[in-house]
Amino acid sequence: MTTPLLAPFVAERYATVERLSGFIAPPYDVVTPAERDQLAHDPENVIHLTLPCGQPETYKSAAKTLAQWRKRGVLVRDTSSSVTVLRQEFVMRDGTAHARTGVIGGVAVETFAAGRVKPHERTHSAPKEDRLALLQATQAMFEALLFFARDADGELQRLLRRATEREPTAGAVLGDVSLATWTVVGDRAADIAAAASVGSLYVGDGHHRYETAVQYLTENSNADRIPGLVVPLGDAGLVVLPTHRLLYGDPLVVDVVVRRLHRSFQLRELSGVDAVERELALLAERGTGCVVILPGPRVFALLMQQGQDLERALASVEPTVASLDVARVDEMVIPLVAGRPAAHGRVGYSADVDTVVSEVREGRAVAAVLLNAPRVDQVLAVADAGAVMPQKSTYFTPKVPSGILGIGYAP
Repeated sequence: MTTPLLAPFVAERYATVERLSGFIAPPYDVVTPAERDQLAHDPENVIHLTLPCGQPETYKSAAKTLAQWRKRGVLVRDTSSSVTVLRQEFVMRDGTAHARTGVIGGVAVETFAAGRVKPHERTHSAPKEDRLALLQATQAMFEALLFFARDADGELQRLLRRATEREPTAGAVLGDVSLATWTVVGDRAADIAAAASVGSLYVGDGHHRYETAVQYLTENSNADRIPGLVVPLGDAGLVVLPTHRLLYGDPLVVDVVVRRLHRSFQLRELSGVDAVERELALLAERGTGCVVILPGPRVFALLMQQGQDLERALASVEPTVASLDVARVDEMVIPLVAGRPAAHGRVGYSADVDTVVSEVREGRAVAAVLLNAPRVDQVLAVADAGAVMPQKSTYFTPKVPSGILGIGYAP
C-alpha cells in the first residue's frame, strides 16, 4: 500500500494559545539578527528552538530549552492525531486584501527521485548542515514547510472551507499577517489529508529543510513525517512575489551600461523610482521585461527586442526554465549591466522594492534589476519537468510561521 503524502499526526503545541502571537516567528532563514534579538525577548518564543544562540553549544542549547519547556508544560502533546487548518490574512502593497488557507499535516519524507514530492530550487550544503545539526540535537521540528497541491477536483478547498465554518481553535498576529487555526481530528482529518495526498506535492518554501529531513531519516526511522502546510493551487490567496537582483562591486559607467543594454532590449528612461511596480505590470503584458536602476539614480524600463536568438543565449538552460523572465534576466540582463558574467560579481536578492531602491540610492549597490514574479503554474511546470529555477526566483508570501505546532522524533 502506498504511503499517503499527507497524514494526521500527534502534534506538540504551545499550551497557552492566548499568547500565541508572542510565541511564533518567521522561518529561520528570513529572520535578521535584529529581528532575532527582538523575538528572543520572550523567553518562550520558538526562535529559541529554530534559531538558537550560544556558540559553540548552540544546538545543545536548543535541545535543553525544548526539554525544559516540555517539563514545565510550555509545550504539550496532543492526545490524538490531527491536522491543523491555517488561514493567513494579509494586505499587499497595493492595498488589496488576501487570505490564504491550507492544512498543516505530516508530509511523507522521501527522496525527490521517488517523484511524489517535487522541488523547483537547487539547494546548498551549508544550510542543510546547519539544519541537520539542529535536528540531531533536538529530535524535533517546529517549522512547517510550504507545499502546493493541484487539487484538480477542488475537494481539498471544499473540505478546508467546511473546516473553517466554526470558531478557530487559536488566533495570532505575526507582523502584518493575522492568522487563525482550526484543529481537526477523526474522520474529517483523514478526509482532508486524503484530499491533499492526491497527485504530487510541490515544495514552495523549505527545500533545504526537506532535503535535510530526508538525510535525517537515514539516522532516525521515527522521522518519516515533516510538518507541512499544503495549499491547494486554486486558493485565491496564493501569492508569489519576485525576488529582485542587487549588484555589488566596482562602480558602473551609466552610459556604457545603457549602450550594452541597447543591443538586446528596447529602453525607456523613467522619471524616477516611484512608478517602478506599475511599469513592471505594464511590461508583463508585453513580453520579457524588467526595470534597471543605475547610479544617479537613473531608471530604465527594458523590453526584450523581437528576434532575439533565445535558443543560443539560453543554450545551457532547460527549456521550461528558459521560458521564465527570471532566467532571461539572469542570463542576459545581469551580464550586460555588470559587464561580466553574474558569477564573477556579487549578486544580492530582495523581494522588497523599498530595500532594493535604497541600496542603490545610498551607494551600497551599484545597480539593481527589478522583475516580475513567475506564475505559480510556471513554477509547477518546472518541477514537473525535473528542472530547477535560478537561485532566488520566488518569494511566496506570507511565510509559514514557525511555532504553530511541532513534531517529535525521539523514541
